[in-house]
Amino acid sequence: MERYDIAIIGTGPAGLEAAITAKLRNKNILLLGNEELSTKIDSAHEIKNYLGLPNVSGSDMRSAFAGHLKAMDISITTDRAAAIYAMGDFFAIQGHAENYEASTVILATGVSAEKPFPGEKENLGRGVSYCATCDASLYRGKSAIVVGYSAKEETEAAFLAEIADKVYYLPVYDGCDTAPAGTELITGVKPTAIEKAEGGLMALKYDNGETAEANGIFILRENIAPTDLVPGLEIKDGHVVTDRKMATNLAGLFACGDITGTPYQYAKAAGEGNVAALSAVSFLSGK
Repeated sequence: MERYDIAIIGTGPAGLEAAITAKLRNKNILLLGNEELSTKIDSAHEIKNYLGLPNVSGSDMRSAFAGHLKAMDISITTDRAAAIYAMGDFFAIQGHAENYEASTVILATGVSAEKPFPGEKENLGRGVSYCATCDASLYRGKSAIVVGYSAKEETEAAFLAEIADKVYYLPVYDGCDTAPAGTELITGVKPTAIEKAEGGLMALKYDNGETAEANGIFILRENIAPTDLVPGLEIKDGHVVTDRKMATNLAGLFACGDITGTPYQYAKAAGEGNVAALSAVSFLSGK
């Protein structure tokens, strides 16, 4: 397996700036994220404080970022990290599509507005999972409920349905009128909590008071909480703790952007991405 010098998780301003800086330092990089970059940028009506781009709209800023990547021949690997493990002299990254290795990692995943359901954290790895493709083999001949937060999750649900005996798909976004291949669509309800049920089953509670049971429940969000993504990572007030060099408590792991705390500003995120990349390069030189 190829081992990258620096793996960058996230394609918002922080991750993109980290990728550009690392590429300028001639490092072999893996940029993992959304090929459409950040959906939050597109939703911004006008940004007034980004140097060199006065009164820029979010869509125009995204186009400028994409043009910069193209000019530097930086490609995006369209996958999401499900887990990152410190292995001593490298990091193992479990993706939804493939697995990767890197000598250093820069977290630039941003923050999620979605709060975990009651019972979600307590049952993570015990009937609750964040990656259908990663854990599909565990559900051969079993049943599962997939809660999808975007249309991209429909592919994972369909893959799981090829292996599991029964898969229910519950979209928590608009526009899903057809069930992913091999699944049964659940509509008209919203999930509210997760708990253990009898016979080793998991129970997903709905806002209408009803409950559905299955062997496993998959929660497929764009972002995973840092503590669930990287075991042993130090967190304070919901954000990753870093020093001035954007280094975390795990050697070789850096973080930047919204994931490190307020202010949630594009300019701040890009600056931290630059520092994180330079720190990763320095770390590699030290090794």
